[in-house]
Amino acid sequence: MSAGLLAPRLLSRLLARAGGRLADIVLPPRCLVCREMTGSHASLCASCWRDLALIERPYCERLGIPFVYDHGEGMISAQAAANPPAYGKARAAARYEGAAIELVHRLKYGDRVEIAPFMARLMAQAGRDILDGADMLVPIPLHRLRLWSRRFNQAALLARGVAHRSGIAYEPLLLSRHKHTAHQVGLSRKERARNLQGAFTVAEQDRQAIRGRRIVVVDDVLTSGATAEAAARALMRAGASSVDMLVFARVAMPLE
Repeated sequence: MSAGLLAPRLLSRLLARAGGRLADIVLPPRCLVCREMTGSHASLCASCWRDLALIERPYCERLGIPFVYDHGEGMISAQAAANPPAYGKARAAARYEGAAIELVHRLKYGDRVEIAPFMARLMAQAGRDILDGADMLVPIPLHRLRLWSRRFNQAALLARGVAHRSGIAYEPLLLSRHKHTAHQVGLSRKERARNLQGAFTVAEQDRQAIRGRRIVVVDDVLTSGATAEAAARALMRAGASSVDMLVFARVAMPLE
């Protein structure tokens, strides 16, 4: 490489480093949850890291809910065996408790969109097995009225972040939500399923893009699984070969 090409690149790197140091002085790095000073941007302080309950094996191979004891590779829970989900596998980065709740709420209701890349990084790590070989990432869509009031779709931000890290195609428009459903909070499992019945659709012109594809659906939180079920059924009806779920956090009572 000639000196003429090397000098501008070296200068660019030096300027970038200087700009980063200047940014640290003007805007010191702070914890994404509690806003305490941290050693780097877009991270958590030591206390909030301890409060983030990351999900690791052993867990149910289908539902991704942690086991108390290791039952061996590939084991599924009695819950998954009795009520198999419409999707193949679910993976989550963390339990929906402590710092995970704070991160979800700050992104979803506090307009803290700068949190999404951090959450997406943890999701990409937690979902390595289902992302391997996947054809596309499809976020859970919002109804247009809710999107208008919230101004952004948190699931789409997370899916885009996972796509950036994994190289998998990001397809935010293939699945649509044409039914303006009531909020799920406070509803029973059966009420949630009834509330979401027929909520998601795939347009006829988009079915060819889905047919035979391995799809990973992305959302922020998995609770009863009703939303995941409804989305998976819509995509499978459109011809997807498989549908898995990837979320940042899930309600995760340990399974024996």
